[in-house]
Amino acid sequence: MLNEFKEFIARGNVMDLAVAVIIGAAFNKIVTSVVDDLVMPIVGALTGGGFDFSNYFVPLSANVTATSLAAARQQGAVFAYGSFITILINFLILAWIIFLMIKAVNRLRASVEKKKDEAPAAPPPEDIQLLSEIRDLLKQRA
Repeated sequence: MLNEFKEFIARGNVMDLAVAVIIGAAFNKIVTSVVDDLVMPIVGALTGGGFDFSNYFVPLSANVTATSLAAARQQGAVFAYGSFITILINFLILAWIIFLMIKAVNRLRASVEKKKDEAPAAPPPEDIQLLSEIRDLLKQRA
């Protein structure tokens, strides 16, 4: 059983998945920082306070009189739609940033591939070149 486990772990797919998870976690931190530290301050400056709807809620019981979501939850049941709106807006911003990053990477890949295609072709080997010349000479005689 230990040998089977070693074979399973040694497969390329498992190692690739592990690397992808680790890079994904690091990438998540980068994207979160871009959204929280770069994009949201600009959005907040443009909208005069930002997109923080987290305290928007509808009380579902009569004894909820608080104005903040945390206090309202302690008083009774609430329909907290504001947190969902904030998370949805953050997701859309995050998805847009990832889209722009992938678009830039694809454009970079295309330019690299184009440069590879534009490279001059290597001359044919001498034997092929010699055979081509013989063929051309035979065509001229006929």
